[in-house]
Amino acid sequence: MCTLLFLPHSFNAPPVGLVQYEAYMTDDLHTHETLMRELMSDERRTEYATPYDHYHPGIIARIAAWLLVVPGSLIYGKKPSYRKFKAIEIIARIPYQSWEAASYTLLTLFHGDEQRALALAKTTRWSRMAQDNETMHVVVVSHLVHKLGRESFVRGIVIPVLFSLAYFAAVYVLYLIHRRSALELNYLFENHAYAQYQEFLDRYGMVLKGRPVVSEFLSWYGREVKNEYELFESLRNDELIHRNRSIREIEARCC
Repeated sequence: MCTLLFLPHSFNAPPVGLVQYEAYMTDDLHTHETLMRELMSDERRTEYATPYDHYHPGIIARIAAWLLVVPGSLIYGKKPSYRKFKAIEIIARIPYQSWEAASYTLLTLFHGDEQRALALAKTTRWSRMAQDNETMHVVVVSHLVHKLGRESFVRGIVIPVLFSLAYFAAVYVLYLIHRRSALELNYLFENHAYAQYQEFLDRYGMVLKGRPVVSEFLSWYGREVKNEYELFESLRNDELIHRNRSIREIEARCC
């Protein structure tokens, strides 16, 4: 007779490490969403933003940000718009993808250094969550652009994708050789996105409050909003969180 030997981990149950990892990701997302809602308060948002409002990035990050923001303003205009937001969000996902790829490259080179590997793993965990958040942004904003009939193949897809390819390569290399500059560049770009969303809310707040939002992707992500005003408030707050987190990564892990 053949006796089956059952191992401690059932095939029906995920490994303990996977359970812990998923719990960490869930906790991070919950923390992010809780903070995002808190930042709806002007007082709380000012308190949260102020410590990093006057952060001074280095010359490398400033030049790279100029190469992103100035051409973007020439193509899409200085004022915020749906089309501009779509382009911003396509590009905004890129640093987090690039950091993850670069981190795994560094892990391959320095896998014997446990402390360095742990720091890199923590960054990749955050970058994955930020990628999901920025993906939600681009999907929902693209849906609005399409619904409003403001699609443009060249300015809506071709140009942002070309920017993204160049941005990915530049951030990948920059993260490998000077991690602080890569994070500071993200600070500047996210600060630009934050300011654009705030200006949009200030300009068109009353109109946006009269436009309901129905999005399956947004519901799947776990966020509920009543109208475009609430949507753009939440996106603005996401960008502020990403902006501040970029500098906190420097403070905690870089220098």
